[in-house]
Amino acid sequence: MKRRNEILVSLITLIRKEIKRYLRIWVQTLVPPAVTMSLYFVIFGSLIGPRIGTMDGLDYIQFMIPGLIMMSVITNSYANVVSSFYAVKFQKSIEELLVSPMPNWAILVGFIMGGVSRGVLIGCIVFCVSLFFYPAFTIVNPLLTVTVLFLTSILFSLMGFINAIFADSFDDISIIPTFVLTPLIYLGGVFYSINILPDIWRNISMANPMLYVVNTFREGMLGVSDVSIPFALAMIVFFIAVLTSACLILLHKGVGTRQ
Repeated sequence: MKRRNEILVSLITLIRKEIKRYLRIWVQTLVPPAVTMSLYFVIFGSLIGPRIGTMDGLDYIQFMIPGLIMMSVITNSYANVVSSFYAVKFQKSIEELLVSPMPNWAILVGFIMGGVSRGVLIGCIVFCVSLFFYPAFTIVNPLLTVTVLFLTSILFSLMGFINAIFADSFDDISIIPTFVLTPLIYLGGVFYSINILPDIWRNISMANPMLYVVNTFREGMLGVSDVSIPFALAMIVFFIAVLTSACLILLHKGVGTRQ
């Protein structure tokens, strides 16, 4: 019982440290996503949206809101964990965590929960911003919406953790978000429905994992989706399980953490 309490205290301490880390510099971590998404709503929603008309029977700005929220959640969850864990590696303080009685799963959960908290908080902020541009927005399925929000944040926090493990420099933690995540997000149905694409491009888009995340979230918020929701949820949970196992194995073997 004493051992369990010690682990719980250390886990809570790590989570609090991760949350305080980004809240302490909230001007750099919370404000920029809100400003960026406001520009998206102004340019694509208010200016270009009326020219586009409707998408899947919805106003274009209404169709776009779930995609932009999910884009913010993905990028911020990933960025928080990859930057935080690499900073711990760079400062050599990771060695103190590894030699402490704190188990590897608690270290992993601590960093992941930091990323999840930031991702979910950013998602809520962007949703509040969207109400200024589309006040009539209502959520069709709140349970599915919240479930996908948390699962997606966990998934990309895990990806950020793996990126940080293998990163050898600060440049390495920006390569994946710039050259992999960003293109996949923009091609994942954030700004359009894949039903408007030619057959060949629609089939190619089906291989993009971001498509399933964005459309499942859009199903929860608007009741509209281009993919099978049970299959998409199963794939998200499957990848979370695989990445969690990979992270624990890498921590146990000391890959990227023990020099």
